[in-house]
Amino acid sequence: MVYSPESPVRITLFNPKGGVGKTTLTTNIAFALAEMGRSVLLVDSDPQCNLTASLLPDEQIDDLLNQSNGSDGQTIWTAVSPVVHDTRVGRLVEPISVESNVKLLPGDIRLFEFEELLHDFWKDSLKRRLGALRATASISMLVSQIHRQSPLDYVFYDTGPNIGALNRVLLLDSDFFVVPVTCDLYSVRALATLGKALAKWIFDAETIAAIAPADAELLRSTPAFLGYVPQRFKVYGRSMAAERCFDLREVKNRIHTDISKVLREFSHNLAPPPSVDPMLGRFEDMAPLVLAAQREGVAIWESSGGTPSLRATARRTFHGIARRIEQAAHGAGKRALSGPAQGTGADDIRMSALGC
Repeated sequence: MVYSPESPVRITLFNPKGGVGKTTLTTNIAFALAEMGRSVLLVDSDPQCNLTASLLPDEQIDDLLNQSNGSDGQTIWTAVSPVVHDTRVGRLVEPISVESNVKLLPGDIRLFEFEELLHDFWKDSLKRRLGALRATASISMLVSQIHRQSPLDYVFYDTGPNIGALNRVLLLDSDFFVVPVTCDLYSVRALATLGKALAKWIFDAETIAAIAPADAELLRSTPAFLGYVPQRFKVYGRSMAAERCFDLREVKNRIHTDISKVLREFSHNLAPPPSVDPMLGRFEDMAPLVLAAQREGVAIWESSGGTPSLRATARRTFHGIARRIEQAAHGAGKRALSGPAQGTGADDIRMSALGC
């Protein structure tokens, strides 16, 4: 499959463990793609609204949440609340421009109410009920409507740390997913059920597609594993700390056994072969940049934090990851996943130099 301008590439960064930097990665990959001239929509589909909080001032967020039920609402809850109120048809909202080429569909804590209904919608979709099918696909339909009004190259879904009904529809609406990981045992253990859950979701979605009415709105249903990004490790000189190297080796093993192997048993198109380490890049500990960027609502390399050298490293890091995503999405389609995982040269983050 080769993607066309009629179909923006939809990507979810997902790990059921919290605190692995999903929002930081999502935001800065989007900013890097925007600097490369791509049009990006960020969808804050986590009821905790961390993505929105990192990009908009508190006063604006308060106004958005206060008005989300009104005719001028602009949050994701504004879009899906008609579904909750039993119309089963969502509402178009205009995303907010946060940077050149980057738009945001703001999050809303009331998205929890939508998630509570998604479990029943999913069961009713397996019974061929058209209203439930529309409700399940309502966020997907919203994104398509936004794209028709203002063409997009990429859509990124920011997700909460769980394997639940909302994340199921977001993953199933994605062309690719990326797994952020921290180099610790807790992050490794969180991978154990991810591949099996995805395979089950894909199987159910294909069952729904096979029995659905011809005019039903359906999710894409085949999210391919694009790769993983280890982060928040310490660097001493030009090498990763020895303890973290050990953890990273375990991460690599579990990525293969718990995600790639499981998905490839379902379909070879859904994950790279065993010969490929699908690491998209490494994001070292850059806490001073991250904290400043969250305060200022900018890319971490544009923030006032850290040193010029650290900001330059951050920019190379995220541009390297963004180029890898470009290769997969616009090269040979999903089978580009079988290509080299290690980026495109010196501008990519310090992979070979970091050991491991």
